[in-house]
Amino acid sequence: MPDDPDFAPLPTPLNADGKPRKTGVEIELGGLSEACVAEVCTATLGGIATQGDGPFWTITQSSIGKIEVYLDIFLRKAERSALRDFALEIGREVIPVEIVTDPLDMNGLKALVGFCDALRHAGALGSEGGLLFGFGLHLNIEIASDRDADIVRPLLAYALIEDWMRSANPIDESRRVLPFSDPYPADFVRGLIGLGPDATLTDVITLYLQRTPTRNRGLDMLPIFAHLRPDLVAHSLPKATSARPAFHFRLPDSRIDNPDWSIAQEWQRWITVERVAADTALLGALADAWLDDHGALTLLRQHWADRAGAILHRARLDDAGGVRPA
Repeated sequence: MPDDPDFAPLPTPLNADGKPRKTGVEIELGGLSEACVAEVCTATLGGIATQGDGPFWTITQSSIGKIEVYLDIFLRKAERSALRDFALEIGREVIPVEIVTDPLDMNGLKALVGFCDALRHAGALGSEGGLLFGFGLHLNIEIASDRDADIVRPLLAYALIEDWMRSANPIDESRRVLPFSDPYPADFVRGLIGLGPDATLTDVITLYLQRTPTRNRGLDMLPIFAHLRPDLVAHSLPKATSARPAFHFRLPDSRIDNPDWSIAQEWQRWITVERVAADTALLGALADAWLDDHGALTLLRQHWADRAGAILHRARLDDAGGVRPA
């Protein structure tokens, strides 16, 4: 069977054990209750839905494995009380319902497309559905290996093309005013370029903790760092950080109510990141151009976004949805 063009394989499709790399998915949405989402899930993907303490559901034995459905994770972990339940009720208009999957193979990712379609038909709303709906889609892409280069190069590639990705496919205004997926600061990108694609992970983590010690980035690296270098980052990690060997790509919006939107589009954007990471000459060209484009102060990101786009166009990687066909 040929590859689905909407879900191109990762440039390095296997992990260090020779098994397919997997991707966990987190989808935020409004417009539906947790119970309704769980019902749509079992109707679409099968399985058994079980309600936990309050509005929290777990679906087991689905065609893609375990799925969790709940409101904001901080309230979910709070001890049950009348105050917590009251907060949940008054917050339903702005607190997203979260859907969290186990790590999925390519077939699992493809199955989510139909699930999202079913949720849209049931009345799910995405980030474009309201002024306060700053809802996101998070992809947790398993690392290719724990070698320094397999962590550092994708991070550098993302940092160099982030402004272009944001310009080519802007996030919704409802998320723009929230801090949860802010861009990397220029001084961090400058330092990362200085370290280079062959930098040690220890040096990169040290720089990261000095210049962007937060999870609120379009690419949140702290879960990987916590997994690979727990002793180095333990004192700097937010309490909610879950260590895992996966890139936490949290830039994309959840536009689940838009029939022209698909998880596949966001997957293709990550494919572009990894293809840039795999091309040493392209990484170098982007890094040199970034330094040329940025003076001591960076006032406007759009100029670099346009210039990065031109470089990617020459490399046939400038499609905002992913890789341009040959």
